[in-house]
Amino acid sequence: MDDLTIDEDFVRSLLPPDLAGLDLRPVDGGWDNRMWRLGGDLALRLPRSERAPALLEYEHRWLPGLAPGLPLPVPVPARLGAPTERFPKTWLVTTWVHGTPADLAPVASPGSAETLAAFLTALHRPAPAEAARPTDRGVPLAAFAPDLAGLTGPLKEVWDDALAAPAWDGPPLWLHGDLHAANVVTADGALAGVVDFGDMCTGDPAADLSAAWLLLPDPEALFTHYGADDATIRRARGWALRRALGLRDVGIAGEAGRTGGKPTWRRPAEAALAHLAR
Repeated sequence: MDDLTIDEDFVRSLLPPDLAGLDLRPVDGGWDNRMWRLGGDLALRLPRSERAPALLEYEHRWLPGLAPGLPLPVPVPARLGAPTERFPKTWLVTTWVHGTPADLAPVASPGSAETLAAFLTALHRPAPAEAARPTDRGVPLAAFAPDLAGLTGPLKEVWDDALAAPAWDGPPLWLHGDLHAANVVTADGALAGVVDFGDMCTGDPAADLSAAWLLLPDPEALFTHYGADDATIRRARGWALRRALGLRDVGIAGEAGRTGGKPTWRRPAEAALAHLAR
């Protein structure tokens, strides 16, 4: 099924009677799912990638138990749609998180550093063993060393220092896994919600702490409120560097009109790289 097939009539035909009468309109989604806003307070996510159904099922299993303890709104799974002959993939209904994506309305409020720290402190709790799953988030940075071998100057120094930092030796912690500007929302410049838990996983909290550089105007302010040791902060810089380079590439691809590109991702990625190079 291509995007032309997944129109409003088709999506509405999947909905159960209690949801079928709600307003339905497409909104910009992520890599793995098409997204529709359903009424005023719900969202519908339909897989577009092969990996998406498993991600939605993982999110549906684990996020409802974590969400009540988080100090920011998140898209809480409300209903898991079973595969059918008409649409042979799992799909998900979640709560809608109000705000504007930060790649369109950046985080500007100084208080957002404390808000983000509180969110990550609440999320980064030990995860049960059965929550482990294969992922490239929260793993040792050495796995990516060949990808960044061509770096030079200050960014190479950041990367080399991150690789040299002691590894995470604590238990695997719950991670969002994909904290960047398109996956948080703002209101009046303040951080107002966190969305897209498709890469939710467990591992080294440094992967999420990279958000200090990817989201905040003053990255170091996060660590005034989040109790990370020096080694974790060094690894977080490495994660921020790797993520910012990838996000910048997606932004450049979007400016060139290439499929999958997101032009609004370039500005926050380059801001992160500028901070890291200082």
